[in-house]
Amino acid sequence: MINVLFVCSSNVCRSPYCEYVFRRMTKEDPELASAVGNVESAAVLNHSKALHRKAYDSLSRKGFTYEELSAHRPRHIRDFPELAEKADVIVGMTKWHKWFIPKKAKYKYVNLSEAAGHGYKAVPDPFLAPDQERYDAAMSVIDEYLAEYAARIKKEAQCER
Repeated sequence: MINVLFVCSSNVCRSPYCEYVFRRMTKEDPELASAVGNVESAAVLNHSKALHRKAYDSLSRKGFTYEELSAHRPRHIRDFPELAEKADVIVGMTKWHKWFIPKKAKYKYVNLSEAAGHGYKAVPDPFLAPDQERYDAAMSVIDEYLAEYAARIKKEAQCER
């Protein structure tokens, strides 16, 4: 089983979105659940206090409850080094996120587009999106990558059996 840590700049938009959606995907797919252990998220740059309101809106429309979303407490990888230590893979949104990963864990880093089986492509940061529609457009890119990443994990797990 692999433990996955998603990281982004502030742990208020992209990485918590990945955490919530990927954790749900894992719970709903027995084959994926047998290959994935913990799913976590953290910031690599900013220390933040709460989930971005547009992330909250986007995730609530996906069926996540107020209680689930209110439980999110942004964490910074430097304050929670055990997140990087116990992760088997650290999935980031841009190349430069790797610079902020603890040195001992840098080898675990992969960009989300690469984890999905594509070449490198930065995942758009929706933090400053002027409206919910543009914010959700960035999140739809993440949805596609997560689905492809899940398929790759399942395929790799089948090959190991």
